[in-house]
Amino acid sequence: MRSLPGQQHGDDEDKIDFGGGNVHVVKSKDDWDEKVAEANKDGKIVVVNFSASWCGPCRVISPFYAEMSQTYPQLMFLAVDVDELMDFSSSWDIRATPTFFFLKNGQQVDKLVGANKPELEKKVAAVAGAALTHRAIPFRPRQTDHHEP
Repeated sequence: MRSLPGQQHGDDEDKIDFGGGNVHVVKSKDDWDEKVAEANKDGKIVVVNFSASWCGPCRVISPFYAEMSQTYPQLMFLAVDVDELMDFSSSWDIRATPTFFFLKNGQQVDKLVGANKPELEKKVAAVAGAALTHRAIPFRPRQTDHHEP
């Protein structure tokens, strides 16, 4: 991990851990492709946090994001450091950090820009509910021997 600009690299409290919880830190485009393919195969919605180590709001929301990854195991949580994967991040047109994308079958279904905890939680809960609904056992009417009038 990189330190904030102007900080000593040995100072652990200046580093940010984008991982934690069940968050997978994406290290390459191949890594990304592998995780998204895995999510698609498993029918999981992907939540992606595009962040930067120097970004104050990113540092604040990162532990909350990790906590949500444990609360919603039916989703796949990924993190991308925009400075580590600059070209890849540019392809997503990231203009501010943090930026969160919600993907289903590799396609964007929602987006949130900024470290707005209540809004992030609302969006994650909504896609988690949708993920559960789509993976639920189909409804089958109960078979009865008699008919009600």
